[in-house]
Amino acid sequence: MAQTSVSIRMDADLKRQFDEFCSEIGMTMTTAFCVFAKTAVRERKIPFEISAERSSDPFYSAENMALLRASIAQMEATGGTIHEVDVDG
Repeated sequence: MAQTSVSIRMDADLKRQFDEFCSEIGMTMTTAFCVFAKTAVRERKIPFEISAERSSDPFYSAENMALLRASIAQMEATGGTIHEVDVDG
């Protein structure tokens, strides 16, 4: 798949904060924007609530973060396929 560069402008402080946030959740800014773009195109809407709340959310558990990092690495390496996750099952 051919790749291209996208250039965006944003406030320097916002960029720093977003870079720190991406690092905290185990992805690069490029990966975050690609995940957003692929999901928005597939669902034809902004597909998720944007939040930095970390209080007791199990999403941020060490186990889940490791799984996400492995999934992101696999997707970046192979082009991957996005699947929904059943957290109750």
